[in-house]
Amino acid sequence: MIPHLLGLTRSKGTSHSATFTGAEGTLTLSAHRHGPYTEVVAQTDRLRTSRLDYETQRFLNALPYEPGDRGGPGAGEPT
Repeated sequence: MIPHLLGLTRSKGTSHSATFTGAEGTLTLSAHRHGPYTEVVAQTDRLRTSRLDYETQRFLNALPYEPGDRGGPGAGEPT
């Protein structure tokens, strides 16, 4: 999703992480499972006002917050 949107290519990867680089900067995504939860961490080499950081925040916001959540804005809020 993010690499295609920003023209990034995968430059490095392990079983738990992937690093993407391109003209917009460098993004490293890592995921580690902790029981029913998965911790997803994103690191960039740009300021938080960059397009890379903006699209990364949008991607993380689309992930479900709790098991059973649909993900997306407002999906984890109590009813």
